[in-house]
Amino acid sequence: MSSRPSPSHPAASRGARAPAARVPLPKGQQTRAAILEAALAQASHMGLEGLSIGALADQTGMSKSGVFAHFGSREELQIAVVAEYHRRFEEEVFFPAIREPRGLQRLRALYQRWVRQVAVELESGCIYISGAVEFDDRPGPVRDALVTMVKAWHAALHKAIVLARDEGHLSPDCDVDQILFELHGLILSLHHDARFLRSEGALERAARGFDRVIHACITPAGAATEPVAPRRRKTR
Repeated sequence: MSSRPSPSHPAASRGARAPAARVPLPKGQQTRAAILEAALAQASHMGLEGLSIGALADQTGMSKSGVFAHFGSREELQIAVVAEYHRRFEEEVFFPAIREPRGLQRLRALYQRWVRQVAVELESGCIYISGAVEFDDRPGPVRDALVTMVKAWHAALHKAIVLARDEGHLSPDCDVDQILFELHGLILSLHHDARFLRSEGALERAARGFDRVIHACITPAGAATEPVAPRRRKTR
C-alpha cells in the first residue's frame, strides 16, 4: 500500500512532482524480458511442455547457451512463464475489477473480465487451463507454481463472493465455495466450447450462466445493483 504524504513531507509542500522518466532496463534484463515474451507466446500455443530452448534461441537470435544463461534450466523457464502469465492476468482482470464497489458489482466485474480474457485467448489458449491438463498428475516445481497461481486467483474470487454476501447482496446462507466452483466451471465450459468445439454463442451462455448462479441467492439489495436490462418491445 502507498501512503499519502504528510503536510511536512517535501512533496506536499512543493506540490505534485512531474512523473519520473522511465529508466531503461539494463541490457541483461532486456534480453531476459525478450526471451520471456517469446516463451510466453510459445507456451500459449504449444503448452508449457512445448517450450523449446532451440526454438527460442532461433526466435530471439541467441544461442542455446545464451538462453540457458538467463534461466538456468527449462524448468526454471517454465516457472518464469507461469509467473509472467499470472502477472499479466492480474493486470488485465484483477486490478481493474477491484476498483469497482465492494459487493456484487465487483464480483460481476471479476467474472466479466475473466470471460473477456478467455475470449482474447481463444486462438492461443489459457496457460492456467492447459497447464492443469499437462501437469495434473506430474508433481514438481512447475505444477506447484501453477497451483499457487490458480489458488491465488480462487482466493480473490472467494473474497469477492464473501464481500458480496457481507454487503447484503447475496443471502447470508449462500454457499460461497459452491458459487466459486460453479463460476470456475462456467469458464472451463466456455474455454472448451469456444476453443475446441468452436460453438457459436458460448460467450453469451457464459454470461447467462453467471446470472443463473448468482440469482439463486441474490437479495433485493443485490438486485438493485444489477445492470438494467433493456425493455422488450411489446408484440401484438
